[in-house]
Amino acid sequence: MLTSHELLLKYWHDERYVFSEIIVCYVDRGAPGDRSCARGRDIRALEGYYFMIAAGRDPKYIPYHRIRKITYSGETVWEH
Repeated sequence: MLTSHELLLKYWHDERYVFSEIIVCYVDRGAPGDRSCARGRDIRALEGYYFMIAAGRDPKYIPYHRIRKITYSGETVWEH
């Protein structure tokens, strides 16, 4: 099984997929239920230890170990 990082890289680089169809849900302390989700269109970078999302003026950096679920076109493709 691929790690969340590896799976996101696959969808990011593989032309068969539309990255904007991705939704990544992750632990976000202080958010309702301590969870938030980012849509693929808001993900700006996939770095070695975190992904970066657009969040107003300042980007938000989310470590991969906080990811709990990834969906593609409404279907769960990875879950922790």
